[in-house]
Amino acid sequence: MRAAFRLAAVAAAIAASASVHAQGQPPLKVGLMLPYTGTYAALGNMIENGFRLYVQEQGGKLAGREIQYFKVDDESDPSKATDNVNKLIKRDNVDVLVGTVHSGVALAMAKAAKDNNTLLIIPNAGADAITGPLCAPNIFRSSFSNWQPGYAMGIVAGQRGHKRAMTITWNYAAGAETVKGFAEGFAKSGGTVVKDLNLPFPNVEFQALLTEIAAQKPDAVYAFFAGGGAVKFVKDYDAAGLRKTIPLYGPGFLTDGTLEAQGASAQGLLTTLHYADNLDTPRNNAFRKSFALTYKANADVYAVQGYDAAQLLSAGLTAVKGDTSQRQQMLYAMGKTVINSPRGKFAMSAAHNPVQDIYLREAKGVNNEYREVAVKQLADPAKGCKM
Repeated sequence: MRAAFRLAAVAAAIAASASVHAQGQPPLKVGLMLPYTGTYAALGNMIENGFRLYVQEQGGKLAGREIQYFKVDDESDPSKATDNVNKLIKRDNVDVLVGTVHSGVALAMAKAAKDNNTLLIIPNAGADAITGPLCAPNIFRSSFSNWQPGYAMGIVAGQRGHKRAMTITWNYAAGAETVKGFAEGFAKSGGTVVKDLNLPFPNVEFQALLTEIAAQKPDAVYAFFAGGGAVKFVKDYDAAGLRKTIPLYGPGFLTDGTLEAQGASAQGLLTTLHYADNLDTPRNNAFRKSFALTYKANADVYAVQGYDAAQLLSAGLTAVKGDTSQRQQMLYAMGKTVINSPRGKFAMSAAHNPVQDIYLREAKGVNNEYREVAVKQLADPAKGCKM
């Protein structure tokens, strides 16, 4: 009994010491580099709200460390990305970078993070190179690779009997890579992409390309757009009369956070993504309730990715009791953790990309509702990653 009391006393002393140690440290500086204006503004706000919600649920601290936020609007502009990220790294001396949405901007962030050995957690941008040739021990993603939802939808489209498909997207990294993933999955299911269409980001003049789709008469169309661009494309596709004859598919970003604005034009659309609004699990239900109470809005995949970025950071900080000087141990813990996400549990691949279920969802009302698992525990190929 005395031995048991001694063990309890030692454990209490260790816990108290860790708490005092964390409390004695300065606030952890978190640099949020997200779009707060333009096409992706709503996405950036949801990511930040998700991140802050997890911190709030932990009492405003992670592993005993107060959080101090620094914000930069990246404007979804790759030409400004290096200057913007250096404001956070060199001016504000942040401990961790969190961002962004636009893949072109994220590529510049990853290069800067790698050059300066700054911890970077990416809560959206799926640029394949980030967990491919640009992978690094200090770079993590809490979202997806562009290849993942595209590949899964290619599998689904082939399973639904389609043989000829066309693709349409913006001409930038995210568009090219998700289309490539779709083509790979579609080919595996016996289909062929007969033509790829694209237009410059953030151009939303779709009419000429929709006319070409109508002339080609493919069995299906795979489209990648997000935010305001997705709203206009889905409405234009419907207005052109194409929905009645040529099924439209896409990764979840085509309808995530946009259903209310898309209205009837989006109803029934099938998309693939690592999250569905109505996943009926205790974890997701609790998350959605907490988010709704805090922000008076419904959570979406962007909020989930921001929330999980904070969870991932917390896992690393907890492993070192808030002491970020124990860098290697912190990064190791982040790479080995299993995140209990609203989307379902996921682990990190060796390249630091989530290994996760990709769901088939259907747009109903203002929700992207779960239909089935399209591909279970899909890992990105991470081609070119050497760590």
